Amino acid sequence: MSEADKPSFVRAFDPQKEREARMAKRFYKDARAEARDDGVAVLLDERELKTPARNPVRLPSHPLAEAVAAEWAAQSDHVDPASMPRTRIVTTAIDRVAEDAGPAIDEIARYGGSDLLCYRAEQPAELVAQQTAAWDPLLAWLKESHAVRLASTSGIMHVTQDEAELVRLRAVLSKLDPLRLTALHTLVTISGSAVIGLAVLHKRLDAEGAFETSRVDELFQISQWGEDAEAAARTKAHKAEFDAAAEVLTLLG
Repeated sequence: MSEADKPSFVRAFDPQKEREARMAKRFYKDARAEARDDGVAVLLDERELKTPARNPVRLPSHPLAEAVAAEWAAQSDHVDPASMPRTRIVTTAIDRVAEDAGPAIDEIARYGGSDLLCYRAEQPAELVAQQTAAWDPLLAWLKESHAVRLASTSGIMHVTQDEAELVRLRAVLSKLDPLRLTALHTLVTISGSAVIGLAVLHKRLDAEGAFETSRVDELFQISQWGEDAEAAARTKAHKAEFDAAAEVLTLLG
């Protein structure tokens, strides 16, 4: 009996085919960026790209619009939203953050309240030294550049950040436009650190260095015990999202 002749419940499961069945078929031949009076649009053939809420996509930067268009151009027979992180950042910024930036600011500030960089190992000495070398300069930079001082601790005890410091952090975030705030939110949630996200935003760290800085603990464990394939796959996916968010910030100028 051929695979096609088998009853559906005994056919081999093909994740790629299952995913494609849930995705829209590609309906356009060409994707490109084109200037408009109110910004740069992304065109799918002659139709303008719109967000899920049907808002027109207008971007302040031609390079960013080209990067979004490139994601659409790279699609095969089906359009897979999971493969378009730049598009997701742009549409989220337009549909949600531009309407109400409060939830994004709140969540980033919550990460600041329990920031990865503020929780240090007590041992082994090698890991403590790596955390100190990678993280202390960033906390010092945050205090210097933004007048926000976050306290750190060793071990598993929670450290409560001074509310006045978090108010200053929120003030920093409230000055950001929706696109930058949305891209920053992606960096922060992936890295577990508002400080690392802000360091990328303000060009204190590049994407590669920031991602590595967020993985000091993981990299130490890998050096001791190795890395399994599933963890490596997760890391690769997270890095792709992280790099996309960092690129959005770069292309905004």
